[in-house]
Amino acid sequence: MVIKPCPTATTAFLLPKRLKLASLALAGGVSSSGNSSPDSRSVSTVTVTATATVASDTLPPGVDPRQPILFPSHMSSSEATQTVPRRKAWFPLGFKEAAQQWWTCVNARQAERNVLSFVPYIREASAEATGSQLQELAKSDPFGQRVWRSSLVSLSGKDRALNELAIERVGEQIEDTLVMLHGYGAGLGFFYRNFEPLTRLPGWRLYALDMLGMGNSSRPPFRIRAKDPKEKIAEAEAWFIDALEEWRKIRGIEKFTLLGHSLGGYLAVSYALKYPGHLNKLILASPVGIPEDPWAVNSEAPEPEESSFVNEFTQDQESIISGRSSNIPTPTSSDSESSNSIKIEGTMSAPPPKRPIPGWLSFLWDANVSPFSLVRLAGPLGPRFVSGWTHRRFNHLPPSEKEALHLYSYALFRQKGSGEYVLPYLLAPGAYARSPVIHRIDKVGRQVIQPATEDRPAVRETGFPIVFMYGENDWMDPAGGYAAEEKIKQACVKALMRAQTEEEREKENGGAKVVIIRRAGHHLYLDNPEEFNEAVRREMEEVMEERRRRQRRGWE
Repeated sequence: MVIKPCPTATTAFLLPKRLKLASLALAGGVSSSGNSSPDSRSVSTVTVTATATVASDTLPPGVDPRQPILFPSHMSSSEATQTVPRRKAWFPLGFKEAAQQWWTCVNARQAERNVLSFVPYIREASAEATGSQLQELAKSDPFGQRVWRSSLVSLSGKDRALNELAIERVGEQIEDTLVMLHGYGAGLGFFYRNFEPLTRLPGWRLYALDMLGMGNSSRPPFRIRAKDPKEKIAEAEAWFIDALEEWRKIRGIEKFTLLGHSLGGYLAVSYALKYPGHLNKLILASPVGIPEDPWAVNSEAPEPEESSFVNEFTQDQESIISGRSSNIPTPTSSDSESSNSIKIEGTMSAPPPKRPIPGWLSFLWDANVSPFSLVRLAGPLGPRFVSGWTHRRFNHLPPSEKEALHLYSYALFRQKGSGEYVLPYLLAPGAYARSPVIHRIDKVGRQVIQPATEDRPAVRETGFPIVFMYGENDWMDPAGGYAAEEKIKQACVKALMRAQTEEEREKENGGAKVVIIRRAGHHLYLDNPEEFNEAVRREMEEVMEERRRRQRRGWE
């Protein structure tokens, strides 16, 4: 067999002394700039074409004939018949392609619109369109008439505005609202596979928001003026949740269901505690910062030594959704709540793998060097660096969607640094919360809405359901969700014991559960959107039933 060169640019491979580039049967030659076998040096440089091919009829099934084959030089002849798979490149995008993307990259708003173009049925409506025009625009929608609008909602203060995507059903009375918050450094466009299925229920309106300083929201300077560690945490959280509360008032929303992913889930809990009385349900999708870590909460202790956080950059989503890797045992029939999602009681038998945290990562983390600042400093190499994450994160998607999400990610990551600098204030290296949510979760839904006065007692929340959702192969440990579930249930029992009347007991609405989405990792909403959307829709239906029950009883 002979490796046939193609008329493309050549790429240099540095091969260790005990490796050589050989044919499948060790009988062919090699097109190289030197000898066909390594010389006596510890490293030899062999130049081959990047798209060199081999005779496809000599390869076993599943081997790409376009890739070169590497063999250890000490292989026996029988071992030589076995192929050695080539290691995947950390940054698959080439230098030339990266420079071209850097030069021609569309702005972040256009990149967002390109991603939204993959949302089926729902059409964009201009602010000037009349009701009849909207109905005509959406008449092809099989699930009712739905339209979306994108706008920048101005807030008080200088350079403060939230990027908003609103989807509503034309001609229907709005009775319930779902608000979605993305994770660290991301944007609302990552939910593009959830927008259409989650707006099929009548009477619902959906808002997806870019958090302040992220996505396509405005990017004011991020400054923390507090000196005390606890005050720093409170100020950092307030930077985001104060903007969310101001947005709620502008939109005139009294109560809503809040869904937050990762950092968005952490901040959703903070919002519920600071601004009580406005949530019907809290859905936390792989939330960061739930469990306690002794190193993260003590500023005098050493930094965490290992974490599962590294899996965010090393996990291959294609292998995750194919089921070749799993962190949980195979469920029995009693474990399944339905055919679409799994609710597993107890703790995980195989927690996510933890790896040592590199010293350089801890140093950059504590120095507040944002990973996105490295993308900006890289200039023409920025798209290449981003491809190292997007190639693994989106490799289970169709090529057109994968490319649109890569360009969208790069368009966001290259923007001015702002909210991204919150990371070391809220999380220690390895994504451990400096103020773990597990210590606060039992107070969610139990806050005072109206303080007591001389003529009336204080009005308190009577609880609301909290749902923890994790991917089957999530690097975020679901054990934190199970521990939080137990604390919330204990708080519900105490609330019922304190109730003095039957009406107070009937008003009690607290509760918690953990839902595991199969064939999904940390980005469960995109890894397995069908099961994720079905699980969220069931939670939305429960919100509708509870609202109707309270209306029948005259409580709302």
